[in-house]
Amino acid sequence: MSAQLSTPVDAPVATSPLPARTFWRRALRHRSFVLGGALSLLVVASALLSLMWTPWSPYEIDIASKLRPPSAAHWLGTDSFGRDIVSLLLAGARSTILVGIIAVSIGLTFGVCLGLIASAKRGWTEEIIMRFSDFTFAFPAVLSAIMLAAVAGPGMVTSIVAIGIFQIPTLTRLTRGSANAIWAREFVLAARASGKGAFRITIEHVLPNMLSILIVQATIQFALAILAEAALSYLGLGTQPPQPSWGRMLNDAQTMLFQSPMLAVYPGAAIAIAVLGLNLLGDGLRDLLDPRLARER
Repeated sequence: MSAQLSTPVDAPVATSPLPARTFWRRALRHRSFVLGGALSLLVVASALLSLMWTPWSPYEIDIASKLRPPSAAHWLGTDSFGRDIVSLLLAGARSTILVGIIAVSIGLTFGVCLGLIASAKRGWTEEIIMRFSDFTFAFPAVLSAIMLAAVAGPGMVTSIVAIGIFQIPTLTRLTRGSANAIWAREFVLAARASGKGAFRITIEHVLPNMLSILIVQATIQFALAILAEAALSYLGLGTQPPQPSWGRMLNDAQTMLFQSPMLAVYPGAAIAIAVLGLNLLGDGLRDLLDPRLARER
């Protein structure tokens, strides 16, 4: 009898690494996840590389070398100010990822907290939070950046705050909807019957069971943040010179479209690769983390 009782206790210890191995086995067979992860890693690696090395300084202007074609010295040529395109792309990846990470972190922090509070408290608390979310949703990132730039001036901080504020209502709605579904589950009802408070249930039961949804949504929001940062920089409201930015490169290239159209193609391709990689990665994570889809695979 004792041997039979010890089997269920010992089994989880022996098989605890299996879920991780199973996840990575399925992940490496998932084309969307693999391709999205490869593209995303390429962008991250470019940003990290720019911290240590670039072929040329992305800040130095050399008018005598402007608009040079690709060569052994300048692999993708130079722009209208004589700056090396490869160096600008590498440094621009660093700015884009920095803005995206901080903006998404702001959206996740406030959005998840507000969504969890609305789901746990209900009543007037939920109504106030959701109406505030609707009000915030009426101000897109560009409009928020314009208002902030009028007060504090354009810059990277302005774009970060504007994009972060715009992400809050989306994440608040997602968190509240997912949390409401979990609050109706049997294990939450059992936790309430055992005397646990709303805060403890939220931390121990609700939040852990929606982490997969938040991870997937974070990758999607990251892609949207990259697009928003490029748009704000293109309009002159985001990252300011001399700091390189893919959006700034597009802005500088618009006057040279007939002379050197590739100046717009390179940053446009970089933005497309980053956004495509994150979207594919998000789709792959959704398939892998959804228990129903995991069973089908």
